[in-house]
Amino acid sequence: MQRSTRLALALAALGFSAMAHAQITVPIHSVASSDGNRSLGSVTITETPGGLQFTPALQGLPPGQRGFHVHMNASCDEGPVNGKPAPAGAAGGHLDPHGTNAHKGPNQGGHMGDLPALEVDSSGAALKPVVAPQLKKLADVKGRSLMIHAGGDNYADTPAPLGGGGGRIACGVIGEPAAK
Repeated sequence: MQRSTRLALALAALGFSAMAHAQITVPIHSVASSDGNRSLGSVTITETPGGLQFTPALQGLPPGQRGFHVHMNASCDEGPVNGKPAPAGAAGGHLDPHGTNAHKGPNQGGHMGDLPALEVDSSGAALKPVVAPQLKKLADVKGRSLMIHAGGDNYADTPAPLGGGGGRIACGVIGEPAAK
């Protein structure tokens, strides 16, 4: 009886590990020079049947809606944005592998890097997960960066370019999936 119980437990454990979703945890840091690259927490990216889920565990952000995007390059260093040095400018633009040059929002045929807005509560915490249905696999975002912008995002280029998100305030490089 003990042997069959152990076998059943072992098989159950194998089944649960096979059901575990692949994920990457991305450390997020402030890119404002006044903050000195301060850690704000992390965002865990998980493969789900509905697309990649981005689960923030962030503190110290300005309250309100924030633009939230996957950017092209795996860098949060200063670099040029519109020809001028900018915090996290080396991350490049929004992930747009199909060259749409269109900022339409998640799953609307524009930039693949357009994510649902990040909601930051009155204490400066962002904890609410968002799902990006246009991104299916961690490979879609690995080797890119995750960006939080100063303003919200209306997923249009009017009245301001790229949804009006404004400056880059926090960034993290998306690395290797965590071993499960």
